[in-house]
Amino acid sequence: MPKILMLSAFFCLFALPLRAENTAEAEKTAGSLRANFKRVAVEFSSTNVSNAGEYQNSPVSALSADSETVMKGLLDFVLEYNQPDYQWNNSVYLEYGKTTLKPHDKPKSSSENADEILITSDYNRKMWRYQNADVGPFASLAYQTEFTANDDAPRNKTLRAKAGIKLFNGKYVKSLYAAAVGEFDMTYSPEDTKSAYEVGLTFEYPVREGVKFHVNGYFRDYLTYSRYVGTDFKYDLNIDSRMDVKISDHLSLAPVVNYRRAMAREASSAGSNLMIGVSLGYSGSFDL
Repeated sequence: MPKILMLSAFFCLFALPLRAENTAEAEKTAGSLRANFKRVAVEFSSTNVSNAGEYQNSPVSALSADSETVMKGLLDFVLEYNQPDYQWNNSVYLEYGKTTLKPHDKPKSSSENADEILITSDYNRKMWRYQNADVGPFASLAYQTEFTANDDAPRNKTLRAKAGIKLFNGKYVKSLYAAAVGEFDMTYSPEDTKSAYEVGLTFEYPVREGVKFHVNGYFRDYLTYSRYVGTDFKYDLNIDSRMDVKISDHLSLAPVVNYRRAMAREASSAGSNLMIGVSLGYSGSFDL
């Protein structure tokens, strides 16, 4: 997929009006410290097939399928400190998922379908207003790693710094930014330093009472490297979307679509991962 098409798809929602909460609501959050559990979710599916070996010739494929279990857990937490002229967020994002296959005639096997630990400190300056949303420069520092290494590969360990311009605190567009990125990758020895540019979007839209559509994602295009590492990305596109349907004040059930596409320097074609599932999630924020 050409990069220009990725950028066009990523920003297809930009034409929607950028609106913020009213002035009274904005003033209420000024000078506040808030613990925001943006999402605590679990995704689970299980297929249990008995006596599959005796039904390999059956026209009903459900009786000869492999038993399969898919589990995924996610935590997205932000400690938000709001002042009239700036916002400082410190966040923790944890995600882990595993798929286990139990064929009737082969040993059980398992593979990770998600594994990420991301700790971020993000400073946003409120210098201008656009359609009542805050606009200004921002800077962030993040450390990314994982719970377990992927097969024979070393565990990912990356320190990432960003600086750029951001629109945030809108009613629908929660975050829209463009930034320069510097990475210090400690995954391999010796370390690798990289530079990139990145654009990102967080968008929420209430479809009707109790139903809200969410999109969150980024596109990162790498420009320079300090040395050649074949597994380093040329670009990285990551988009998460879901339709939250509330079942109580803090619990929601949501169909989820995650899409990841990236191109490694050593690869001749891009790799991609498309996941479609259902998630049971908790969200809530509390003033401290």
